[in-house]
Amino acid sequence: MTDNADLTITPSQLTFDLEIVVEAEVDGVGMGVLGDGTPFLTLRGLSRMCGVAISTLVKLTEEWGSVPTKGREQKIRDLIKAQGFDDTVFFHAVKKNGTIHHAVPAHVCMATLEYYAFEVSGNDHAIKSFRTLAKKGFTDFVYAQVGYNPDGKVSLAWQQFHDRVSLVANAVPSGFFSIYQEIAGMIVPMINAGVDVGPHIVPDISVGQRWAKHWKAESLEVLYGVRQQYLHEYPVYFPQALSNPQTPYCYPDEALGEFRKWFRKTYLETYLPEYLQGQAKLGKVKPAVATKAIGAFKPKLISAK
Repeated sequence: MTDNADLTITPSQLTFDLEIVVEAEVDGVGMGVLGDGTPFLTLRGLSRMCGVAISTLVKLTEEWGSVPTKGREQKIRDLIKAQGFDDTVFFHAVKKNGTIHHAVPAHVCMATLEYYAFEVSGNDHAIKSFRTLAKKGFTDFVYAQVGYNPDGKVSLAWQQFHDRVSLVANAVPSGFFSIYQEIAGMIVPMINAGVDVGPHIVPDISVGQRWAKHWKAESLEVLYGVRQQYLHEYPVYFPQALSNPQTPYCYPDEALGEFRKWFRKTYLETYLPEYLQGQAKLGKVKPAVATKAIGAFKPKLISAK
């Protein structure tokens, strides 16, 4: 995630001993985390949050450290020093895959945002961005948006996913497939995007209901045989466990190709965005996380060689 900006980079800005361990673009704002846990915005991401053109910040960085110091730079540097940080470096230039990435650390981002929010009149966008980051905390905000876990612990969503997979593994009769097992390839990217798949977000119910309607509407039983119900148990800590065992349908293996085609072309492209947007309206998932999860399923373009 580069900014495609031709910037002059000083030795103090080039950081060879750090790498970008995770990065993402959320609502057009590039951000990530360095190997030492330092959260950052890209130069372009910062410009979006400030509500200014990328060229404005490029010019600022080019003038950074010049003598005499100009008014805008001096005010931002004063704000950086007021936080107790070194004001001599605006961004860290980190190499990744042979490309320079401009990582702007938290204290510079907050000082720059504060300047554009309160020193430049009429910039409501910068005011909103500054208040959002000040309320949530820059580090917590970036960590949450990119799905970074500083403790390296298994998240609750992953544990719940593991527990459900374990319970379904041997429950489906031979010759049939279950919806839950088949959509693991959807649940994993959702968790990676920050969706708390678990007791309150159960996407296999949505898929199962949509597929059942398709199964009946297309009379697929005539082609592939009769579906069956099987006993499915939720983990004991799920509210749904109170009515265990559940009896969802499993479908003949002969219909697996039909299901996968429908799932890829119909559910992922049409129904999944509707489902996630609905969860966002209910407050079960943040809108930015829903957008990120939807983006994870967009078809990748293959460039011609």
